Amino acid sequence: MITILGKSSSINVRKVLWLCAELDLAHAHEQWGSGHRSTQEAQFLALNPNAMVPVLLDDGFVLWESNSICRYLATRQRRVDLLPAEPRARALVEQWMDWQATELNNAWRYAFMGLVRNSAEHQDAVLLVRGIEGWNRHMAILERQLLATQAYAAGAQFTLADIVLGLSVQRWMAAPLERFGGRPELPAVRAYHARLCQRAGFLRHGANGMP
Repeated sequence: MITILGKSSSINVRKVLWLCAELDLAHAHEQWGSGHRSTQEAQFLALNPNAMVPVLLDDGFVLWESNSICRYLATRQRRVDLLPAEPRARALVEQWMDWQATELNNAWRYAFMGLVRNSAEHQDAVLLVRGIEGWNRHMAILERQLLATQAYAAGAQFTLADIVLGLSVQRWMAAPLERFGGRPELPAVRAYHARLCQRAGFLRHGANGMP
């Protein structure tokens, strides 16, 4: 049985937990991170020197980085519906996964830390406005993609891209952006969120009240 290390409230841990639900994959789950066992413990650092969650343990195999874990598990379970074997189809799924991890994540970081986590270091009003504008601009990119596919991020079928992006969409919809300009009306994104809410794994690990 695989083991997932990381606190349930982490957006990156929730990606992996949601995927396990999609895969109907039995797993053990240990709570590590803020409010739980410290990722600065030597035991954890020996697994991930970055002291970040999640970490996956699979019969002596150790893997960190949430999107890499998702790719590994989908491949391990031979779920080509989630991560296609055909090179071009797979590349499109991975393109949107990488975009989420690099472009979209960086766009929301300052605003999320200031408005949701209430970090004292992220309260500059100008930077908050700029951060929200950048966040909304990136969500508009997703809006255009969903208008083109009329379904999911990489096309007509649900894939790994939707797991990683679905958590980000939930965060955008739940964050209190109204104080600094709010969010634009993006009907395709809202329809996409409603579509994801039909999946039990997303209801349990995504649309569960946590941004």
